[in-house]
Amino acid sequence: MDTDASSRTRIAVLIDCDNVSSKHAEAVLEELAKYGTPTVKRAYGDWTTQHLVGWKPELHRHAIQPVQQFAYTVGKNSSDSALIIDAMDLLWQGNVEAFALVSSDSDFTRLATRLRESGKRVFGLGRRKTPESLRRAVDQFIFLEVLQEQEQDQDRHLDDAGDGDRREPDAPGDEDRESRTPSINLQSALTKGVNATSDDDGWSRLSVVGQHLNRAHADFDPREFGYAKLSQLVQDQPYLETTTEGSHLMVRLRQKRSGRTTRTTDRTAAAKDAEKTPAKGTAAKGPAKTAAKTTAKATAKTPAKATSRSRSRAGTSASKESPANESPAQETPAKESAAQDAPAQESSVEEPAAQETPTRRTATRRTAGRRATSATTSPAGGDA
Repeated sequence: MDTDASSRTRIAVLIDCDNVSSKHAEAVLEELAKYGTPTVKRAYGDWTTQHLVGWKPELHRHAIQPVQQFAYTVGKNSSDSALIIDAMDLLWQGNVEAFALVSSDSDFTRLATRLRESGKRVFGLGRRKTPESLRRAVDQFIFLEVLQEQEQDQDRHLDDAGDGDRREPDAPGDEDRESRTPSINLQSALTKGVNATSDDDGWSRLSVVGQHLNRAHADFDPREFGYAKLSQLVQDQPYLETTTEGSHLMVRLRQKRSGRTTRTTDRTAAAKDAEKTPAKGTAAKGPAKTAAKTTAKATAKTPAKATSRSRSRAGTSASKESPANESPAQETPAKESAAQDAPAQESSVEEPAAQETPTRRTATRRTAGRRATSATTSPAGGDA
């Protein structure tokens, strides 16, 4: 809370004494002192009746101005109308910045909304049975039972410290024994508050969360849940986690399945790696095996082809040389056996020689034939 702003805030405290017990007077003023300075303090009721007798000592003790309003009809009080008229007068005078309506009567709902429409901050203080319409009409609603319990706890601490001057707390009445079940779903309210004010990383300042809770739930009070401060309430919630950033307390929703998610991610990554490893081995072995098979086939086919070519060429040479010269024909079997025993490289090297030999021999035969023809023709010409 901003101390400077609260010290400058003037509050008009308007108490409906027909609906509020006098035992809450001290606790109400102490609570409102957290938000500003109560400059106007007025209590409305018919002071001629006996049921307001308990208020008289409290009025003197806290300098509260009583406003007399007679009941014009039996069974009805007219103090509500007087309180509303004074509130509107104070609004137009402009001497206060905030109003505190101390009542559990839903008849003040329209007054609260009208004051807020004029830009004034409105506090509501009443019992737990206060209708929801009035609780939602104010900026912040505070339960009187919470203030009473807080005051009793303080008295107990003082008694334990040996302070006997403090008066004993009043015994709870039938109205105080009413159901104390909070009207707010705490987990839902805190979860929505954190989600509405968090940054992209999920963290939010606790002060901002508290402001959001007060705007969304005017009757939200950590003391209603047994905690004096909002920080203590948040730190004890298992679905929230807190950390300190400088002088600010940060809060975010607890990540419930972070461990399981991490394990699942690791398992998925390991499975992917296992699938990739065999694929890489197969891809590496595939080309090697293919190259080995290709080389073996080529090696197996090359000698066979070279041998068949050598045999066919040798046979051709032998058939051509047999009419003219028998010596080359006799050498043909030896060449065939050599061609069969020779490796693939020697056969490939000797192929050009095998191709040239028949050509030269054919040319030699043609030259010899021409000479023989000319020799045979010459004597015939001489005889002629």
